[in-house]
Amino acid sequence: MKEEFKTVATFTDAISAEITAGVLRSNGIPAQVFGQATSYPSLNYAINAVEVKVNVEDYDAALQILKQPPQE
Repeated sequence: MKEEFKTVATFTDAISAEITAGVLRSNGIPAQVFGQATSYPSLNYAINAVEVKVNVEDYDAALQILKQPPQE
C-alpha cells in the first residue's frame, strides 16, 4: 500500500520545520520534514524550501494542533 503525504506547513528554515514536526509527533501524529534550506536566507524565503508533511488521514488533526496557541 502506498502512503500519501500532505503538507501542513512550509518554512524558510529547517529549525522551524523540525520544531513543528516535533509538536505534531508529541501529539501522536507522525510528521516528516522534507526539503532543504540553502545557506542563502533570501533564496529560502523565495522558495519556501522546507515542508512538514503528515499522512493524509492525519492532516485535519495536524492542522487543529497547529492552530492551538503554544503552551507555556
